[in-house]
Amino acid sequence: MLQFAAIGLTRIRNITMDIGTPLRELGEFDSTALRDTILSQEDAAWHEDEYRQDKYDVHRLTESIVLVFTDGSNWPNSEVRKEPGWDRLSDVAVPFMHQIIDKHYPKGGTIIRAMAAKLLAGGRIDPQHDKHPSFHCGHRIHVPITTNPRVRFMIDGRPYQFKVGEVYELNNQKQHSVMNKGAEDRITFIFDYVPPGPLAVDPKPHRK
Repeated sequence: MLQFAAIGLTRIRNITMDIGTPLRELGEFDSTALRDTILSQEDAAWHEDEYRQDKYDVHRLTESIVLVFTDGSNWPNSEVRKEPGWDRLSDVAVPFMHQIIDKHYPKGGTIIRAMAAKLLAGGRIDPQHDKHPSFHCGHRIHVPITTNPRVRFMIDGRPYQFKVGEVYELNNQKQHSVMNKGAEDRITFIFDYVPPGPLAVDPKPHRK
């Protein structure tokens, strides 16, 4: 079940979760219902919550429909809030997210962010790596909703093309960027899942 309010995750130790590869392919999932629901949203839905666009310059050429979100304040006792996109997408998005979790990850954790994210035609997200500790103790999952041959997702200096119908885990500790040179917007459903147990709170990689 999706958890809300303060995350309240305990048993913290200084470890850094690294999946050991820039991108992990999680296989095929039927995302048809999720895709149809997202694509049926009116334009206003993409502008109900513009926190990410206002707060982070790298997202200025994006739009989003946010279901749940935390800004990571007071981590690891951060509040996970329902956002306007919850009423729009949760009926199909929550069961879909749990299909992926049940197949690949330990159960009983917390989904701390979930959203449909649109990169506008001709737009780009400049190179970045996610620094906040909340990004270093969870799994960032990407579900392509729409794409085109002129979208390039760069991770750790290598180009990748995502396919609709497939699901991927991004290693967001590596530098990554996206460029959409196509004439159509690129839409991806993204969620961050923090499994139960010890958390990583130190974003700096440990050297052996």
